[in-house]
Amino acid sequence: MNRKALLVRTAVGAVGGLMLVTMAGVAFAAEVDNDDVDVTVTIPEDVPVGALTMSVASNATALTQQADDTEGHLVFTGTLPTVTVTDDRTVVPDDMFWYVNGQSSAFTSTTTADTIGADRLGWTPALLTADGDGQVAEGGETVPSVDDPTQGTSGSSANNVGLAAAELLALNVTDSADAATVGSWTANAALTLKADADTEAGAYKATITLTLWEDAI
Repeated sequence: MNRKALLVRTAVGAVGGLMLVTMAGVAFAAEVDNDDVDVTVTIPEDVPVGALTMSVASNATALTQQADDTEGHLVFTGTLPTVTVTDDRTVVPDDMFWYVNGQSSAFTSTTTADTIGADRLGWTPALLTADGDGQVAEGGETVPSVDDPTQGTSGSSANNVGLAAAELLALNVTDSADAATVGSWTANAALTLKADADTEAGAYKATITLTLWEDAI
C-alpha cells in the first residue's frame, strides 16, 4: 500500500472514530428529570406623599358680654381659634377643591334648664393669610337669627340663620390658573351671640364642629 492511500484510510478511520465517540455521547444523554422556576416581581403602587389636613389652635374659646343691642338682647362676642389648612401632597387630584365649614350646637347649661339656640350664634370669617394666596377665599358673614340679614333679603338667601346649619369658613378656589396646589392657609372668625334678655343666669356651653371637606368641581 502506498503512502498516499495509507494517509487517506487513516483520516477516514480517525473521522469514523470521532463520529463513533460523538454518537455514543448522544446515546447516553437521556433526560432524567426537570423542574420549573417561577420568576415573580412586584411593581409598587405610586403611593401619594403628604396629606390635606386641618388643625385648630385651641379647642375652646370664651365669649364676653358687651352692651345690649337696641332690641334688648344680651350680646356676647369672641373669636374662633385660628384654623389652619395644610396641603403638602406631592400629587393633588385634578379638578378637586377643599373647603371648611362650621356648625354649632345649642348652648346648654349644667345649672339651668334654659338653652340658647345655635341660630343665635353668628360669625364673620376672616382669612389670615394674604388675600388670594393660593386662591383661598373666606366664607360670608352669618348673623344671629334675631338680627336683620346683612346679605340676602328673605328665605334661603338671607344670612340671619346663625350657625344652626353648616356655614362656610374658607374655600379653596381651584378654577383659577393661579391656584396653588400645595401650601398652608389660616382663617378665624369673629363670633357674636345674642340671647334673650330673660335668659336664665348661668354658664352655658356649645360646640362648634369644624369640618374639612374635599370635593370635585
